[in-house]
Amino acid sequence: MPLILASSSPYRRALLHRLNLPFSVESPDIDERPRADETPLELALRLAGEKAAVIAARHPGTLVIGSDQVAVFEGEAIGKPGSFEAARAQLRRFGGRDVLFHTALCVTDGQRRLLEQVPTECRFLALDDARIEHYLRVEQPFDTAGSAKAEQLGVALMERMRSDDPTALIGLPLIALCRMLRAFGLEPLAPHPES
Repeated sequence: MPLILASSSPYRRALLHRLNLPFSVESPDIDERPRADETPLELALRLAGEKAAVIAARHPGTLVIGSDQVAVFEGEAIGKPGSFEAARAQLRRFGGRDVLFHTALCVTDGQRRLLEQVPTECRFLALDDARIEHYLRVEQPFDTAGSAKAEQLGVALMERMRSDDPTALIGLPLIALCRMLRAFGLEPLAPHPES
């Protein structure tokens, strides 16, 4: 069964390559705005499911992976900053505090759907503006929830991280994904002709 990653994220694409499975990528282009009274966790789960469902409907007979991440700070959903100034403001707020990242994952064949989320708790260092601005110039994390590219220099922003899956914070929890793919009969550890 062909495998499709429903994402425009280069970070998720790079993570999925780690599994050495043949796959294609297609952007779902959905409305990602939160609904009224929707919690950050509900938002992440809904978006992961919608991304997968949109692509599965376009391509019957495929297995589709959808994922989304929402950062939560003081009960508020924190999105992608989009600009240097917004990223600086986020990192100033996070200094010495905990931010929770909900990474939701959906795998569907169009008939059956598995949906999970993997939380990652991050304690940010309290940093001065010079270090924050250096990080932002180097990484330009304006397309990343919470301005933290933990797979690169963003790890230096952290005092600690707690998660059951080290890839969850980067955007695609591979431990959970392997478990979900196996439930659909796709074994990542089996030889694949195109890998």
